[in-house]
Amino acid sequence: MLKDELLESYKFRIELHAHTNPVSSCSEIPAEDFAGIFIEDGYDGVVVTNHFTPALLSYETAQRCAEYYLRDFEAVRSLAGDKLSVCLGMEIRFTENNNDYLVYGIDASDVERAFYFLDKGIDVFHRDFADDRIIILQAHPFRNGMVLASPESVDGIEVFNFHPGHNSRIGDAAVYAARHKGMIACGGVDFHHQWQRGVFALRSKFLPKDSYDVSKLLKSGDYIFTVGDSIILP
Repeated sequence: MLKDELLESYKFRIELHAHTNPVSSCSEIPAEDFAGIFIEDGYDGVVVTNHFTPALLSYETAQRCAEYYLRDFEAVRSLAGDKLSVCLGMEIRFTENNNDYLVYGIDASDVERAFYFLDKGIDVFHRDFADDRIIILQAHPFRNGMVLASPESVDGIEVFNFHPGHNSRIGDAAVYAARHKGMIACGGVDFHHQWQRGVFALRSKFLPKDSYDVSKLLKSGDYIFTVGDSIILP
């Protein structure tokens, strides 16, 4: 069957959008429990995309901010060992509005550098922060309170967001992505709670080992999604 062939070819299950507590205070998942959940649920990789918001300006220095922000990520990666590939990401919000943006292709030095952009907005961030490694995608752009970013200031959008506490208007997002050829279309559970476990996965032919690999994978467009037992071709 075609489904079996696709699942065999795209055999690695990855979550692209997930949050830990305390860095993302809205998450109910402690960093020390996080890796075990994804290992138990049969995932091969996960990207920790904790919130990076103007509230972090209270840390006053970029170094202190980055040290705090990376604490959960390092804990998850240490506890995962070789049972789960744990990659660094970011869900950043600027002072200009309530939009959120998923950032992949980064390392610890980029987290520190992002501190200086929190009050600059997405246009400046995309122009001056991004490079050939980094991609920036608008998260859940059709939720209430969101404003569509200029297509020139993002590399794509999160079409599939499966957080049940919000109406992300997945259909609208899918149509928008289709109308903007060349836009990266991604998706994730937006994991905050135990009852979101195992809902969605990106499936790939290779397992990303770090955030740079995640960026390469999304740029390639060579992946599929699964929702339960159903396959979605982006």
